Amino acid sequence: MNLQSVWTFFTAYTKSMRLYYAFVTGIGGWLGVSFYEHIATEFRTVEILPSLSHKVVILGLLFLSWGINQIINDYLGLAEDRINAPDRPMVNGDLHPEGALAVTGLMLIGTAFVIWFDLQPIALIPFVVGIALNVLYEYAKAWGILGNLVFGLMITMTSIFGFLASGPTQSPYFTSSRTSVLLVLWIIHGVMTFYTYFKDHDGDKASGKRTLVVRYGIEKSRKLAIALAFMPTFAFFAVYAGGFIEARINPTFVFLGVLSFFLQLWTGVLYYRNPVGTTTYFSLATNFRAGVCAQATFIALFNRELALQLFLVSYIFIGFLFGLHKNAQA
Repeated sequence: MNLQSVWTFFTAYTKSMRLYYAFVTGIGGWLGVSFYEHIATEFRTVEILPSLSHKVVILGLLFLSWGINQIINDYLGLAEDRINAPDRPMVNGDLHPEGALAVTGLMLIGTAFVIWFDLQPIALIPFVVGIALNVLYEYAKAWGILGNLVFGLMITMTSIFGFLASGPTQSPYFTSSRTSVLLVLWIIHGVMTFYTYFKDHDGDKASGKRTLVVRYGIEKSRKLAIALAFMPTFAFFAVYAGGFIEARINPTFVFLGVLSFFLQLWTGVLYYRNPVGTTTYFSLATNFRAGVCAQATFIALFNRELALQLFLVSYIFIGFLFGLHKNAQA
């Protein structure tokens, strides 16, 4: 293999990773890291503040995890991608499917070694579960809401990974408060997935993937797009009013929460107005901004300054990076 072939493979592989979505897993995991640091700072337990080098490794793995797993997703979803996204590298021949899968396998093995020897071995659990859920997701899409539940849980694994990889922890790992936050995150991610199904409607239908949009049709789904925009906020208020979340809201959380709710509602409006056509693809930028900014909002429960920074950076760079990829068929 000559240098030109290596470069062609590298660029096609990187394009397939769609790194403009890396903030979904990156900020989700950062939430777990930040919560771990909060415990290490405020409580006398076994947790210790992770070093800068460890944080860089953890966050690097988290930001890359979307793209690495996307290769698996593309490989398993070639049938519908031939209709939905004919310009994707694996579909148009720019990226050899088996070769890309082999490289991804090596990267996942390398990641497992880093977790075991440099981070915390227990973090292998959400790592392996996340990969398994990514594989399961391709088949779960055929069963309506099950696809949303699987995808939502898969992304929620990043927060668990960020927490467990940061340093030593002691049981119980999952209190009612932590589980309640993870439940809301699960819902946020599951709703975020629903909107992605609009652009994939034709290919999913042709390949037998009975997503919610395929199952209910465009007209019913565009109305559902509005209703689901309220679901993450309702879920949060339900668990918070019930006393399941120990942390108390603060002005920064409220401010960012209102902005996140607006982004979620605006996402619903966009898909109600334009459920088909090229616009459905470009509306994904708002959809993913809504999901990622909601993740950043939760950080405000224990680190207000960091939450503001990540909210703003995520909002800006998701739009910027998404704007560099204008081909809706890729």
